[in-house]
Amino acid sequence: MKFTYLQPKFIFFIFFTTFNFSVYSQQKVVEQRINQLLSKMTLEEKVGMIHANSSFTSAGVARLGIPELVMSDGPHGVRPEHGRDWNMSNDHVNDAGTYLPTGNALAATWNPKLGYEFGSVLGSEANARGKDVILGPGINIIRTPLNGRNFEYLSEDPFLISKMAVGYIKGVQDQGVSASLKHFIANNQETDRTAVNVEMSERALREIYLPGFKAAVIEGGVNTVMGAYNKFRGQWATHNYYLVNKILKGEWGFEGFLMSDWGAVHHTNEALYNGTDLEMGTDLAMLPKPNYGKFFMGDTVVTLVNAGKVPIPLIDDKVRRILRVMFKTGMMDKSRKPGKFATKEHQQTALKIAEEAIVLLKNKDQVLPLNASKIKNIAVIGTNATKLNAMGGGSSQVKPTYEITPLMGIENYMGSKAKVTFAKGYEVAKDATANQKLVDEAVKIASTADQVVFVGGWVHGYDFSKWDDNAFDAEGIDKKDLKLPFGQAELIKALLKVKPNLIIMMMGGGPVEMNSWIDDAKVVIEGWYPGMEGGNALANVIFGKVNPSGKLPMTFPKKLEDSPAHKLGDYPGVNGTAVYHEDIFVGYRYFDTYKVEPQFAFGHGLSYTKFKYDKMEVVATDKKATISLSITNTGKIDGAEVVQFYVHQDQPKLPRPEKELKAFQKVFLKAGETQNVEIELDKTAFHYYDDQSFNWVVDGGKYQILVGSSSRDIRQQVLVEFKP
Repeated sequence: MKFTYLQPKFIFFIFFTTFNFSVYSQQKVVEQRINQLLSKMTLEEKVGMIHANSSFTSAGVARLGIPELVMSDGPHGVRPEHGRDWNMSNDHVNDAGTYLPTGNALAATWNPKLGYEFGSVLGSEANARGKDVILGPGINIIRTPLNGRNFEYLSEDPFLISKMAVGYIKGVQDQGVSASLKHFIANNQETDRTAVNVEMSERALREIYLPGFKAAVIEGGVNTVMGAYNKFRGQWATHNYYLVNKILKGEWGFEGFLMSDWGAVHHTNEALYNGTDLEMGTDLAMLPKPNYGKFFMGDTVVTLVNAGKVPIPLIDDKVRRILRVMFKTGMMDKSRKPGKFATKEHQQTALKIAEEAIVLLKNKDQVLPLNASKIKNIAVIGTNATKLNAMGGGSSQVKPTYEITPLMGIENYMGSKAKVTFAKGYEVAKDATANQKLVDEAVKIASTADQVVFVGGWVHGYDFSKWDDNAFDAEGIDKKDLKLPFGQAELIKALLKVKPNLIIMMMGGGPVEMNSWIDDAKVVIEGWYPGMEGGNALANVIFGKVNPSGKLPMTFPKKLEDSPAHKLGDYPGVNGTAVYHEDIFVGYRYFDTYKVEPQFAFGHGLSYTKFKYDKMEVVATDKKATISLSITNTGKIDGAEVVQFYVHQDQPKLPRPEKELKAFQKVFLKAGETQNVEIELDKTAFHYYDDQSFNWVVDGGKYQILVGSSSRDIRQQVLVEFKP
């Protein structure tokens, strides 16, 4: 018998060809079925599918087996059940689920695998609740630290955003639920968000503001995209010809559907011709009997088509995109696997993400980790230690089965081993300043304790009707400044006088001004909004059960005026227009290039152990580079380090940032362990956008590859040179 040996490459070719042919065949069958459905639909049925028919659904066609499309807010949990038209009194639905850490906390893990796990929980719970689309992730660039929705977003850096968002999207969509990427594009502030016109250079658009969206579409395969409220270069973003038709659907080949943010459509013809596929919104003015047919993409479209002013194929394309997503997610043949809701496994994922998200900003004299066995009396100070955050922030409200606050987490950890006392320290109330009575009470309790933990920072705005009441991290409003509210700075200074080893734990959506007390503080922790298990995660870190490994996904400035949007840009805008004068110099790109000292640098985060970077080597060929180095945990505690790879061009033809993040890897090491890390940087790591030629360019010449623990903590570097 004669055997024929096939080369591995040939075997792969056969598999690859067969696989792609199978996928192509399936897609062809789906498109044929969509064509059949379109041929049977009336114009009114088609138009019914391209606008909302309740606050969170769009119409199906029951006679053809097309279901309604059901949506829910995320982006860090499935929002409480509304019923129809904001009726939140549905007592027949179990809507108490898993409250995950917020978006900036997820990004602070610098762990794309957790991005996937995060998305998997969301997708599974949305599925279990009968939802077809989860409205997340939010990936707008953190341009200003004042933005009220920064807590939902990920980072100031497009590369970090891309890696975390792709994992999130795949996690959601592997559960048979569509992710909705938002907000496309330049929704970087909440002040005047429904009116402001954003102007930026093409280079800033391509290098800073688009890459995360592009990665989500091309690498993540996201099914839906949500248009932003604002204008972009004079035209509403949701029906912006350049953004939607030319870039999203043209250059990137996006085959899913673009929905509007709620109420973001302003013009019927622009929406029809400039790529809006689904108009969403809640007709609050007509409650309790709203008329969704009166939306811009409602009855008017039927009239225009019947009058011969709008072609049927234009409507068909929108319906086709919606049906395509329905087939992809198993809605048409009911093949979606069952979801799971509020499980122990999901809660453990929330805990794991919170633990990896916590950033140890400062740990002078190694005050942390605390030795619980030596503590008999621990004082917890600060209203934020008891404040519940799940139902805050606006549209991202989540109703959890429970929420562990920092005080509860410390009590859980200490059990009966120590006495835990609590004092409010400050009052959360509109325009509240330091309350001397509360300060004195807190100082008295702190002075007799073995250890003191202060929990402060920002608080969520809780209710749409109370945006002006304590709304610091909330949809629809930006912060006024970075000063700690409610007199917290005065309280911190008073506590430091009696307890120099005070542990200062900040909660919230981003940085606060620390100038008046940071030099005296020994320990500062950033806890974000850490989800339903946040208190347990925080306790696990301060007592050393978990070694902190979070890194800042944004720069913490010393003062607001140091942030480029405020130093160089027009925030919140002049005469209705915000010009992004800082251009590509966003976040650390500005701080590092213009030598502005941050309070804490992008990528910064301490550990209870130390890591040695060694034996860095690089092989560069044809404008690509492969970098290898060894990382050793030189301490006595297991831990994780985020190895960050930055690129600097020595003599650029156009102005470029001092350095730009181009790769990273989170490495988990046991005490004394060494691992080799290898990263390949392709030409995209070295390119920039030339807005004269409207093209990406890689110059020949010298480049520094910088490897370190933050943008300001470079441990190794090497020079590579490319031919012109």
